[in-house]
Amino acid sequence: NCTQVTEFSLVVFTEDPVTQVNLFLLFLLTYLVTMLGNLGIIILIRASPHLHSPIYYFLGNLAFVDLCSSTIVTPKMLVGLMSEKKSIAYAGCMAQLFLFDVFGICESCLLASMAYDRYMAICHPLLYPIVLSPKCCFQLVTGSYLMGLTNGVGQTISMSTLSFCSSSTIDLFFCDIAPLISLSTSDTTLSHIILTTAASLFGVSSILVILLSYAAIIATILSINSADGKRKAFSTCTSHLTTVSISYGASFFMYLNPSSNSSRGGDKWAVVLSTVMTPMLNPLIYSLRNKEVKEALRRL
Repeated sequence: NCTQVTEFSLVVFTEDPVTQVNLFLLFLLTYLVTMLGNLGIIILIRASPHLHSPIYYFLGNLAFVDLCSSTIVTPKMLVGLMSEKKSIAYAGCMAQLFLFDVFGICESCLLASMAYDRYMAICHPLLYPIVLSPKCCFQLVTGSYLMGLTNGVGQTISMSTLSFCSSSTIDLFFCDIAPLISLSTSDTTLSHIILTTAASLFGVSSILVILLSYAAIIATILSINSADGKRKAFSTCTSHLTTVSISYGASFFMYLNPSSNSSRGGDKWAVVLSTVMTPMLNPLIYSLRNKEVKEALRRL
């Protein structure tokens, strides 16, 4: 006698009206900075011939992914903070889940591609323009989007086969896989298998590419005799390394926090750091720490 739910109720941070208004203003400002920062990076890269290189091609796509992933989550959260009915339709929840999974894996793959770019630039500079040709860069970016699409389709199909009868309250401000699995009244074994397989296939492989690339980069930098040469070589990686640390650090804390449980999908503030703050920080990191970006902005 299962009656399938037609909408899910979302849980925001607090029921206090004053706090909700303050959070609304804070997240609205964050979202506006995210939009302006990422759009600015995309426009700057396209308008500046000095930035028409592989690393900035990847960065432009990363900015687009950050812009999209923030738009998937933040506007709905802002509406929930200011409205009495904090809910999302079943179809809207599946769409949000699909897009969030697409761009989440896509970002991981782009960060891995950027790590490979830094590896080639530092460890094999003579082969860099040959290996990372425009065709190769296009294939890496296209592959990132295809991997994200594959993950999104697989996770969404898995979630759409589950039944939700007993409860429709998601203890989070958007639809994520873990809270939905915990709400389901049907067998979730297949969903867990798909989730684990996708995380291992896409997430772990991206992390391995990043770790192996930076292991080779560090070994190459240590072999440089001059301190100035070491500093210059490492400075080309600081922006990407900072972005990787923030992105994966927030994601790990979001999903692997031992104090959280599956119904919460991780601590809400860790989720905010991963889904709201990280897309805002990425363009700031590359604009404030990168001399080439600042020089291109000055010329423009």
